[in-house]
Amino acid sequence: MTVLSTASKSLVLAAMLASPALAVSAQETGAQGEVLTTVYAPQPPAMEEMLEGPDVEGFISAREGNRVRVTATDGTSHVLTVTEQTRIRARGGFLGLGRETLGIDALLNGLPVEIETRQWDGGLVAADIRFSDDDLETAEMIRSGTSARFAANEAAIEENTEATEALRGRFGDIDKYNIRATTNVYFDTGRSDLSPRARAELCRVAQQAEATDNALLLVVGYTDSTGSYEINQRLSDERAERVVNYLQQQCGWAPYRMLRPAGMAESDPVADNETEYGKAQNRRVAVNVLVSKSVDGL
Repeated sequence: MTVLSTASKSLVLAAMLASPALAVSAQETGAQGEVLTTVYAPQPPAMEEMLEGPDVEGFISAREGNRVRVTATDGTSHVLTVTEQTRIRARGGFLGLGRETLGIDALLNGLPVEIETRQWDGGLVAADIRFSDDDLETAEMIRSGTSARFAANEAAIEENTEATEALRGRFGDIDKYNIRATTNVYFDTGRSDLSPRARAELCRVAQQAEATDNALLLVVGYTDSTGSYEINQRLSDERAERVVNYLQQQCGWAPYRMLRPAGMAESDPVADNETEYGKAQNRRVAVNVLVSKSVDGL
């Protein structure tokens, strides 16, 4: 099978493709109340009746109803239909014991997934969606933590009434965000200072996000597996805070457009912590550009 995109554990972006038709019905009623016509939108056939489609790998960048957008790190994206026949499975870790088969609500923004598809006239249909328990747990933690942090962020900018009202009205629920883009900056072992390359990259991200209407930034810090949990939690917090401060103080990013940062310690590694190369990839801060679904169209 052809693989459409390369999977990644980081969060990134994409523009929405045309959406497949949703299964709906509508009736037209005459003057006396009688039903004149009933029209049904097309529904996918049984999985075994559809041709095998390409494998899709990436992360969930948006979900609306039974449609899911999956985005790769190169920016390509695909909108897939999830049906009652779609298998949604978590694997690995102790959580998998009780959560092996899940529902569509488990498909959270930012969750890295591997999907087997079927071809249909209305677009691609997801036959099997797989992800790890660790990634699901991280996505749930970010969702829950960011919701709480957003409320605190609003209080900090209370004097800016116009900006506060705009954010409250259009960005009050973290689950209503789409991930438009993600950029990682990297750190030396045990350090939280920014390299010249990281500084340049952060200002580039801020400049690009500034061109996107109503964009917010969510900063999430990580470490490799070196050291204790307590040390890594503190270090991931420091890295995230350092990035936020630089974006605001040196790159001109407005504080009211910044969600409060999250430190995730060594969770959600993007590479193997058994190698030096893998550890270097995991010592990172992810800067996520978020846009409301009401603005982004899905």
